[in-house]
Amino acid sequence: MTHDDIDIIGKNVKDMYGTFMGKVIGTITDIDGSIQSVGVDCGSQGLQQIQYEQLVVQGNVVIFIPKWRLDSQRLLREKQLTLRRLKALIDIVSENDDMKADAEIIHEKYKSKLASLDEAEQQIKAKLEARLIELDEQLKSTKMLLFDAKVQYKSNEISDNTFETVKTCSAELIEHVTHETAEISNVKRRIADLDAEVLNVTAPPQKHLQELAVSYLGNSEPQVQSILPEAPTEPVIYSSAVPFAAESLPTIPEPPKQVKTATSNN
Repeated sequence: MTHDDIDIIGKNVKDMYGTFMGKVIGTITDIDGSIQSVGVDCGSQGLQQIQYEQLVVQGNVVIFIPKWRLDSQRLLREKQLTLRRLKALIDIVSENDDMKADAEIIHEKYKSKLASLDEAEQQIKAKLEARLIELDEQLKSTKMLLFDAKVQYKSNEISDNTFETVKTCSAELIEHVTHETAEISNVKRRIADLDAEVLNVTAPPQKHLQELAVSYLGNSEPQVQSILPEAPTEPVIYSSAVPFAAESLPTIPEPPKQVKTATSNN
């Protein structure tokens, strides 16, 4: 444990938005002296053990970093690096086809890394969604508290100074919730952009698929044409000797024929 690590004891802990959380009262160390977790007195919530990597010392204050933020940053960093290496590998193979066999092993390694990151990504997404639900509940509770304070103020139950204090504290809390919600939305968007980029790199080229489709249609076209009947090229002349079907002829009444009296030569 270094001198700077010891200086953390006794300092106040705040979140990233300046809200007071508690005070550091001690640490738990490993056999080599490195700090594993920090004990923070959070008042009515009791002693909270926080991972040392989630705390950053800034002067006389210790800043608490939420776990979802650290995990998201680690995921984005590792996925971006793996994606850049995969792109570089593809470029190398495209420039020198003789290295394709050698690059295949490394290519599988990077694909396996992306698969493992996908599993971690699903867990992080679940944490982000859970945190968004918590923030939404906090926002609703804060607005309800502020509205009730307005009712108390209008009914002369609390003074002007008390109502102004409630409004100021509520506005600060709403701002904190809004900032964290926006940050989570930004992280989700960056993860979605990386997923689309990975899919674009690992999916087969669209040009190759189009060539296969054109080749398939070119091979199957003669078969389709041989099945379809050919259109007549000369006009069809109907002979009076060939009777038409009754249903194909229009039902037009014939004019009455003139009846002549038959005469005999005898």
